[in-house]
Amino acid sequence: MKAIQVYLTFQGNCGEAMTFYQSCLGGELNLMKVRDSPMASQWPDNVQEHVLHSYLSSDGLVLMASDMPVPGSNIHGSAISPALVCSNEQEIKAYYDRLAAGGEAIQPLHPFFAGLIGVLKDKFGVSWMLNCPLE
Repeated sequence: MKAIQVYLTFQGNCGEAMTFYQSCLGGELNLMKVRDSPMASQWPDNVQEHVLHSYLSSDGLVLMASDMPVPGSNIHGSAISPALVCSNEQEIKAYYDRLAAGGEAIQPLHPFFAGLIGVLKDKFGVSWMLNCPLE
């Protein structure tokens, strides 16, 4: 196995969310709307502006997302939290502050046995866990 990557599902605001994540995390963002895809004719008019697939890549980080849920995927217990592993205290504080903008601090950054850890819910309702090793 090479990697496990996070794929988030939104309900019509994927483009806004991924643009926000790009402003927080940096990197290159690619968005494909339904209307621009080879599958456009297979979808009804009311979803043509939805994001079919998006891909944010930044320094080894990969975050993917869509407005198009996999059937049966939005059920209780299917939620995940992206875990952002940072290099140092300065980096974790910067990412925490950016991702928490307009959201909610669930667990402020604090020391734990292996460094710093914190949890937040961003303005799109996605819960993030951030941690970094002790310096």
